[in-house]
Amino acid sequence: MVPSPSGRQPVSSTAAAVGTKIRLRRQQRGMSAAEMARRAGLSKATLSQLEAGNGNPTIDTLDAIAIALRIPIADLLARDADTGPVFRAGTDAEPGEVSRELLRRISSGNSLEIWRLRIPPETELPGVPHATGTIEHLLIATGYVTAGPVGAPQDLGPGDMLAFAGDAPHFYRTGAEEVDITVVFASPIST
Repeated sequence: MVPSPSGRQPVSSTAAAVGTKIRLRRQQRGMSAAEMARRAGLSKATLSQLEAGNGNPTIDTLDAIAIALRIPIADLLARDADTGPVFRAGTDAEPGEVSRELLRRISSGNSLEIWRLRIPPETELPGVPHATGTIEHLLIATGYVTAGPVGAPQDLGPGDMLAFAGDAPHFYRTGAEEVDITVVFASPIST
């Protein structure tokens, strides 16, 4: 990296993302910066710099932080921050062949609930906002539905997947046929 005119290194997107995750997980656990630093064996200043995205932590430092937060180190490095709704169109499988597709990876540190939602034809159902940080995942089994955040709904059909912030207003609206949806709620665990 090229130093900025002030002589400080510019914040990298990776360092900023890791710092944001450290701060988020610490806050979700109701842990002060001082307590977190103590548990990880770091100075409070070092932790502050890391949370601000201004550090270049070693693997050992990230490991100590992950242990203090009681999460896998991969959770600090995974780029799964909510960037808005995530849509995956359904795909066709070749006849007679087994097909496997990773639709969405959900990091640990979450409580998961899997629900089956069946909505009759010509029905609009408001979604009740869930706990802060909840991500709702819809996988359409049969039928067609318009669903998702109030400001950015998606038209979905069989095999389509949509993930969106479940802590904001959302809805489901069916057309002429019933829809069958698998719904997975991933809510941050606060300890």
